Amino acid sequence: MTWGMQNTEQEAHQQLSAAWNEFGLNFMDTAEIYPVPPAAETQGLTERYIGSWLKAGGAKREDVVLATKVSGYGRQPYLREGGKLPRVDADNIEYALNRSLERLGTDYVDLLQIHWPDRYVPLFGAQSYNAAQEREGDIPFEEQLRGLERVVQAGKVRHIGVSNETSYGVMRFIQAAEQLGLPRVVSIQNSYSLLTRGGYETDLAEVCAPRQCNARYMARYNQSLAKQAVGEYVEVAKRHGLTPAQLALAWCNSRWFMASVIIGATSMEQLRENVGAFSVELSPECLADIDAVYRRYKDPALN
Repeated sequence: MTWGMQNTEQEAHQQLSAAWNEFGLNFMDTAEIYPVPPAAETQGLTERYIGSWLKAGGAKREDVVLATKVSGYGRQPYLREGGKLPRVDADNIEYALNRSLERLGTDYVDLLQIHWPDRYVPLFGAQSYNAAQEREGDIPFEEQLRGLERVVQAGKVRHIGVSNETSYGVMRFIQAAEQLGLPRVVSIQNSYSLLTRGGYETDLAEVCAPRQCNARYMARYNQSLAKQAVGEYVEVAKRHGLTPAQLALAWCNSRWFMASVIIGATSMEQLRENVGAFSVELSPECLADIDAVYRRYKDPALN
């Protein structure tokens, strides 16, 4: 999500080659709106850089697990033809996917995700649900799944998933799929880290784990409101001979419900440090120290 904004195409190719050749990583997650922060002049560059790397022989397409995302309801008219606002209906899904496939240089993706809900949901820093912000004309869950079914049946998508979704949303998607025989959501990608644990551990885990909706999570640990908690986690890392990044990522990777931890990097050094975290096994003492900090600072990034 930094390729095209903080990183050049050449730097993106270097990171991809290192991830593929040195570390054996084969899962790539992107989105039509990347890089971030989103802007009309850079939109789609992350996908283009992945596509140009594949075209240059970086890896065989069939050996790569490629995921992208279609945007939910938003105010980015540059994403759609004629300046229309993005929605999650069949036409929008197909339009967005076709352009993602063109940028990626492939005729299918392994996983297509709804980047954020079509309906109103408190996201991206909002602290609570505000009923006054509900909108009329939400795309029904069934209609969203039928739109996804169309691209699955066309052979353009193998599996579908959600992102930045709630327990209510996941259950509605699963219920609609079961009742109508529509494609089933197989993954969820939400924010989850040392600083944002509660939303999944006390809520979404109950919904997702028994229903094979695998967790694929982003680790965020630099919010300014969490400085004191971060300071204590840094001390825990030092006591156990780890860097803060190693502690944060190794902890995420140790969670029983985690299918994949999504990492990003703006430099080769950062990439190597992040990947190295997955060979770290946290001791029971380290995990206990982490939980002790969490009991003092529960989800500080959300407070």
